[in-house]
Amino acid sequence: MIEKFKTLVFVKSSLITLYLALTIPIPFISVEKFKIPSITLFILGLYLIINVTSDYVQTCKNKISYKTSFISKYFGKANWEIFWKDILLIKSLPTSQGSKVFYFYTKDGDNFLIPQRVENFEKFLLIIHKNTKLDVDELNYISPLWTYRLLTFLSVLMIFGEIFAFVG
Repeated sequence: MIEKFKTLVFVKSSLITLYLALTIPIPFISVEKFKIPSITLFILGLYLIINVTSDYVQTCKNKISYKTSFISKYFGKANWEIFWKDILLIKSLPTSQGSKVFYFYTKDGDNFLIPQRVENFEKFLLIIHKNTKLDVDELNYISPLWTYRLLTFLSVLMIFGEIFAFVG
């Protein structure tokens, strides 16, 4: 059975609302001759941020795959695919912010970053454990979920503030 794990809604919403909060005023404050280009670039940027946040993980009985969009590939994120039988261990490395990132280490010596911002994370971990028999107890979201909610909330407040400033 194929399982698909999309990027967390709060991760997507935090990035999209932050983009909107930072760029919505630009078409309104630009000089008349730059209105059309600024609106066009605003829409293009919105398309890009939505596209880049649409990566997902897919699992089946034989393998795990990470799928990116064409635009993500252009910016350096690559698709990857690993057969469960090729995964030897899960390695962790600390981040500069004090959390940990985890990698699948394969029998070929390759390392693949384990996505830590996917929906149904607990189910995702169960699938990893079931297919590799490796301990997944240490794996968790890379950042607490409240940080994405807070960023979304603050970005929405910024948008309302901008609307209030232009209307009022």
